[in-house]
Amino acid sequence: MADALFDRLGIADHPRIIAGYDGGTEVRDGAVGSVNPATGKTIAGVRLDTADSYEKTIARSGEAFIRWRAIPAPKRGDVVREIGNELRAHRDDLGRLVAMEVGKILAEGIGEVQETVDIADFAVGLSRQLHGITMPSERPMHAMREQWLPLGPIGVITAFNFPNAVWGWNAMLGAVAGDAIVWKPSLLAPLTAIATNEIANRVAERLGHPGVFELVIGTDDEVGERMIADRRLPLISATGSCRMGRHVGQAVAGRLGRTLLELGGNNATIVEPDADLDLALKGVVFGAVGTCGQRCTSTRRLIIHESVADAFCEKLVKAYETVRIGDPVAEGTLVGPLINEASAQAFDQAVAAAKEQGGEILTGGGRAETGLGGAFVTPTVVRAPGSNDLPVAREETFAPILYVFTYRELDDAIALNNAVDQGLSSAIFAGSVRSAERFLDPSGAGSDCGLAYVNLGTSGAEIGGAFGGEKDTGGGRESGSDAWKAYMRRQTCTTNFGEKFDLAQGIRFE
Repeated sequence: MADALFDRLGIADHPRIIAGYDGGTEVRDGAVGSVNPATGKTIAGVRLDTADSYEKTIARSGEAFIRWRAIPAPKRGDVVREIGNELRAHRDDLGRLVAMEVGKILAEGIGEVQETVDIADFAVGLSRQLHGITMPSERPMHAMREQWLPLGPIGVITAFNFPNAVWGWNAMLGAVAGDAIVWKPSLLAPLTAIATNEIANRVAERLGHPGVFELVIGTDDEVGERMIADRRLPLISATGSCRMGRHVGQAVAGRLGRTLLELGGNNATIVEPDADLDLALKGVVFGAVGTCGQRCTSTRRLIIHESVADAFCEKLVKAYETVRIGDPVAEGTLVGPLINEASAQAFDQAVAAAKEQGGEILTGGGRAETGLGGAFVTPTVVRAPGSNDLPVAREETFAPILYVFTYRELDDAIALNNAVDQGLSSAIFAGSVRSAERFLDPSGAGSDCGLAYVNLGTSGAEIGGAFGGEKDTGGGRESGSDAWKAYMRRQTCTTNFGEKFDLAQGIRFE
C-alpha cells in the first residue's frame, strides 16, 4: 500500500527514503524509521542530514533567496498558485499519508492538506496586497512612506501533529513575501514532509525557481541546534512544546534573530446555562477527542454552569461511548491512536494523578483494545472535585482527557479559563449576547487567549484569521490576517524632493 502511495506522490525513488527499512523511531546509522502509530510497524526509513549536508542546504537556500526576492510579488504568487493546484491534485493521497504516519483519521488528514491548499489561495491574493503606507512629513517638500521587503531564508520547525498544514502556513506566506524556506519536520513525520516538499519543489523548479523550498531532516543535536543558532536564518518559526519554545526563543534572541512561536495550549470551553446544549455537546466532543486530543487547540477543560452540569455530563458520557476507536484510515473511525507509547504512558500518568487529586472518572481512563498493535487509549472525562481544585488540569497532556469544572458566576468561569500558563484557544457557548461579549471584552478583561470563539469549539481554525496564542503559547501569529508581516522587514523611506536642507523637530544646523 505504501509503495503505491509513494509512487502516486512521486517519491518512490526519492534518495532520502529507504524501502524495507526494519528499524523503528530510534536513530541509527544516519537513518530513522517512520512508524505507523496504528500498527507500530515501520512504513519506511529516512536518511538524515549531517552537519555537512545542512551547510550545503543553507547555502543553496541563500542563493535561491537572492534570485527569488528579485521576482515581483505577483509573479511569486503565480508560483504559489501552481503549488496549491498541485497539492489539490494530490490532496487525498497526501492526506492518506498523513493518516498513516501520524494516526489522524482520514477525514482529518485530507482536511489538513486542504488547509494548505486554502492558505496557498490566500497567499496568491496577498501577493498583490503587500501594502506599505504613506504618511505626511512635517518638512516641506518631503515624502514619507513605509515598504515591506523580503526577510531572507527562514527556518520552519514543525511538530508531528500537523505535518503538512503548519509548513503550509509558513511556506506559502513566506514564499509570496520573497523568502526562501528551510523546513525541519518532526522525526515522527518525515515522509509527509518529503512528499509535501517534493511537490512544492517540482512546481518551483519547473517554473524556473530551484531552491526556494528546502528540507533538512535530522536530530535536534545535529540539525536543530544549528538552525536556531544560524544567523543566515533571520526568522525561526517553531511549533512544539512550551519547553522547546523557551529553548528556541532564548537561542534565537541571543543572536538578535526573530522567532514566531506556536507552542502548547490548555484550552477551555465555557458553557452557560442558556446555551444551545446540543450544539455545545458537539463542539466539546470534537474539540476534546479529535486527533485523539493531539491538537494544540484540543479542548482540555470544560467549565460548565452548575445548573446544567449533571445533565450535560450524562450526555457527554453517552456521546463518548459512541466514538469508534480504531484504524484511522478505516471508514467510520473517529479516533485513531496516540503518536507513540510514550504519549500513552503520559496519558496513564495524568489519569492516575487525576484520581489521586480527587477527580472522578466519568468515562474512559484506560487503554483501548483494537488488535492493531498501536498506542490506543479511551477518550476520558474527569470531573473535578467540588473544590474545583485539580492541579493536573493545569498541565497540558497531549491526549484525549477532558477535565470538567463547574461555576456559578461568569466572571468565575472566565477566571478559570485564564488560570493556566498557556493562552491559545478558548470558547464559550451562550445564548446571551451579554455573556458572549463579556467573554470577548475589548478591554482585555475577558478571555486572555489568542483565539476566542462564541458558540464554536476550541478546535478548527479557519485560515482567514491569524492563528496563535499568548503567554506560554509564545505570542506568534501564522496563517491569515496580517500574519505575512512576520515574514518581511519594514523600511521607512523619506525623500527630499526640494532644494532645502530641513531637519525634523525644527532643529537648525547652519
